[in-house]
Amino acid sequence: HLLLNIKYLHLSYLLQVCSSFATGPRQYDGTFYEFRTYYLKPSNMNAFMENLKKNIHLRTAYSELVGFWSVEFGGRMNKVFHIWKYDNFAHRAEVRKALANCKEWQEQSIIPNLARIDKQETEITYLIPWSKLEKPPKEGVYELAVFQMKPGGPALWGDAFERAINAHVNLGYTKVVGVFHTEYGELNRVHVLWWNESADSRAAGRHKSHEDPRVVAAVRESVNYLVSQQNMLLIPASFSPLK
Repeated sequence: HLLLNIKYLHLSYLLQVCSSFATGPRQYDGTFYEFRTYYLKPSNMNAFMENLKKNIHLRTAYSELVGFWSVEFGGRMNKVFHIWKYDNFAHRAEVRKALANCKEWQEQSIIPNLARIDKQETEITYLIPWSKLEKPPKEGVYELAVFQMKPGGPALWGDAFERAINAHVNLGYTKVVGVFHTEYGELNRVHVLWWNESADSRAAGRHKSHEDPRVVAAVRESVNYLVSQQNMLLIPASFSPLK
C-alpha cells in the first residue's frame, strides 16, 4: 500500500508539472471561426458587393455567416473581411464539398466574383476561453484589432490581456464582440473585434481611455507580452448579420 501511495503521489506531481507547461485551457469545444480577407481590384468593389447582396443566401444556406464588412481604414483599400462559424473541421469539409456542387452558387457568384478578387487570405481561429461571441446593442462600426503576442499562449498573457480589454469596456464607450486566437495562420496572434456606435464615438472614447489610470495600468502590464499590433475600421455590409 505504501508503494502504491508513493507511485500515486509521484504521478500526481508529474501531472501538475505537465499542466504548468500548458499554453492555456484545453480547446474542448470544436466550434471555430474562419476569418477570410479578400483584396479586390478597385474597379470591381461595387460589383463584387452587389453580387453578394443578391446571392449571399445561397452561401448561408450551408453555414453561418457571423459578419461581413468592408475595410474603411487600416492597410490596403478595396478589402473585405468576413467571419464564418463551423461546428468542427468535418463540418467545414462537408460545407466546402456541398458548395462546390451547388450549381447556383458557382454560376451566379463564384465564377463572376473570382475575376474581381486580387488576393485571398484565411485564418482559423478559436474564441479565447474567457470570451464568448456577443451581439452589439444596435448598428454601428467595428474595429478589428490584431495583436501579435509573444509565444506561450493564453497561459502566459491571457490574464493581463483580459484585464486590458475589460479596462476599456468598463469605460462604457465600446463593446467587445469576441476575442479570438489563431489556430491556423500567423500563430500567437489575437484578434479583438470591437463594436462602436460610430468612428467619432470611438475616437472620443480612446482619448478618454488614455487619461484613465486603470486603463493605463492594465495596458502597461499587457504590453509586456506584445510584439506588434495593427487594426482596421470595418463597415458592415447591408447583408451582414452583425450590423
